Amino acid sequence: MIIDRTVTPSDLLPAVHALWRRSAETIGALHETWNWKDGAPVYTARGRYTARGWTDWTEGFHYGSALLQYDAIGEDRFLTIGRTGALRRMPAHVTHFGVHDHGFNNISTYGNLLRLIGEGRADPLDADVCRLALRCSGAVQAARWTPVRWDRTDGPPVPMGFVHSFNGPHSLFVDTIRSMRALAVAHALGQELLGEQDARTSLLDRLCAHAAATAVWSVYYGEGRDAYDVPGRTAHECLFNPVNGSYRCPSTQQGYSPFTTWTRGLAWAICGFAELLEWFDARPQLKSSAGVAWAEPYLWRGATAAAEFYIAHTATDGVPYWDTGAPGLAQLGDWRARPAEPCNDHEPVDSSAAAIAAQGLLRLGSVAGQRGEAEAASRWTRAGLTVARTLFASPYLSDDPGHQGLILHAIYHRPNGWDYVPEGSSIPRGEACLWGDYHARELALMILRMAEGTPWPRFFEIPDGS
Repeated sequence: MIIDRTVTPSDLLPAVHALWRRSAETIGALHETWNWKDGAPVYTARGRYTARGWTDWTEGFHYGSALLQYDAIGEDRFLTIGRTGALRRMPAHVTHFGVHDHGFNNISTYGNLLRLIGEGRADPLDADVCRLALRCSGAVQAARWTPVRWDRTDGPPVPMGFVHSFNGPHSLFVDTIRSMRALAVAHALGQELLGEQDARTSLLDRLCAHAAATAVWSVYYGEGRDAYDVPGRTAHECLFNPVNGSYRCPSTQQGYSPFTTWTRGLAWAICGFAELLEWFDARPQLKSSAGVAWAEPYLWRGATAAAEFYIAHTATDGVPYWDTGAPGLAQLGDWRARPAEPCNDHEPVDSSAAAIAAQGLLRLGSVAGQRGEAEAASRWTRAGLTVARTLFASPYLSDDPGHQGLILHAIYHRPNGWDYVPEGSSIPRGEACLWGDYHARELALMILRMAEGTPWPRFFEIPDGS
């Protein structure tokens, strides 16, 4: 991508305000028409949100989007949608032992609501319910654990493991790095994981082990790990032998191949690592933890490598194609030398990856600035703003009142063929997804706060009740 070194948050304010106006319409339309007996909405087809049974990981994005809308514009009906949905429909997600998605469903709802309560903008009577839900969610997520073996050469042995994906105990998903905030919040609220015979496990230690495992195995560093070891490339899935904990090979569920880079997975890595680094830096007391002390350098290394790979392997306007090794890209020529083309005939772009990566770049830029890395801070911050400027305008920001999506040209599962292909097209295009819309709203709220000169929302800024 070509980073605009002059763009500022204030430059994007007109687009941000336009996004919030359109966002209000889409949240209202979806909330008024969706039949929850069908499951949670996932992505649009012909402009209408549809469900897709795989794992229930998106419901929290709908209610969380309403809470973000309220945060941005202060309209009470959105607080009502978000609050009512969280308290009535999300409890089942708190104790969902079968998924790795607690950071998506529960931080987006109970976490956002508790943050608003801490800011004096929501009813404090809901605080204890939110705190209990978040404590339970973090412990449930941490219980989904696979120990692994790591023959570390740069220091003494450390406990390693990961929160395994819904595929089973052998499977580490790069996506799950952003679910670690569920463990972070629960730890901040004083929660531990109690096991057999009252064995106590620190959620912070598990978070650090998982994050370091993701940095070690899910991110490449150009060190000859395999024939496709390009610095900053990410693997969607890493497979382990659950009997002895040894790493076996990369894999993927939603990317083109284990040896190419599914760009939404890349985006999750940038955003998830950066957000945890924000937490470490904002809470100096965490630095006294042995887990944080040894894991943090791995997170920084993984975040910076992934960010630079994103910048180098994305179209000039900052929007990526769905996989950097997708075979149809060969038909597009030098696709990195021009803006992304969502209506081409060969491979789809993924705007949801762009929304996730953009806020990750902003967060990483902020961390770099706090650490005195002024050049890197400017580079990543301007990169995030460049991506946001693209997303918050045509052809990505929806301007069709009949379309329930906010950010168009998103992809869910290209290998499975789940995404809607319109008549006359050979590829999916023109549709939205709930996580893409949610993360675009998070991104817009961050930029709004940057322009106002106030801190942007951070998942760990919640009242602990003490």
